[in-house]
Amino acid sequence: MKIIVCVSHVPDTTTKINLGADGKNIDPAGVKFILNPYDEFAVEEALKLREKNTGEVIAISVGSDAAKEAIRQALAMGADKGILVKGEKSDSFSVAEMLAEAIKPIGADLILLGKQSIDFDGMEMAPMLSELLDLPAATVVVGLAIEGTNVTAEKEVEGGKEIISLSLPCIISAQKGLNDPRYPSLPNIMKAKSKPIEEISGSPASGRTSIIKMDKPEKKRVNKIIKAEGNPQGAAIELVKLLHEEAKVL
Repeated sequence: MKIIVCVSHVPDTTTKINLGADGKNIDPAGVKFILNPYDEFAVEEALKLREKNTGEVIAISVGSDAAKEAIRQALAMGADKGILVKGEKSDSFSVAEMLAEAIKPIGADLILLGKQSIDFDGMEMAPMLSELLDLPAATVVVGLAIEGTNVTAEKEVEGGKEIISLSLPCIISAQKGLNDPRYPSLPNIMKAKSKPIEEISGSPASGRTSIIKMDKPEKKRVNKIIKAEGNPQGAAIELVKLLHEEAKVL
């Protein structure tokens, strides 16, 4: 079984983000980047399927040389090889287009990816790849079973779960709960350094959307503490006054 896992290189959620000088991108200075957490579930599922059915797991990412870090993390988990599609990520569609162009000649049996990347949270990649590659897809998957070419996917929906039947080849986007991603061992981390990462050039960006401006949320909230100091009635009167005159909620 040949399995492709699409991985993304994203800022760590614990990293402090500042805006760049152009007001349209983040300032990468001091930002720690990681393998997209949802993609970890996709990598783990690919490895489990390879262990059961034999085959090959290929991690693929779009971006600059920095994206190799995400690929290396997938290789350290156990993926066999990596592919870096070098190109400018102008929006989700441009990424999907470059991924589809790279995936088509490989002839994969299964394409796995996280349900979303934690930087833009678009949840668009699986549906876009489904259209571009003309393959069936199941999204937000928390359970997966494959017998021969028959695929049964359990996905989260509003208020419950849905069971979908598909046939290989197909696309699956992973949700938290599908599995418990393994931690790379030290020997596998060392092995990952020698595993091949093929570089190919992506087509010129043909994005459908553009970022006009990015702003950080304004901190308007001001907390006030009213002390009773033996006069709870006076404190209550002061609270009502502030709610009426300042907060204007009464």
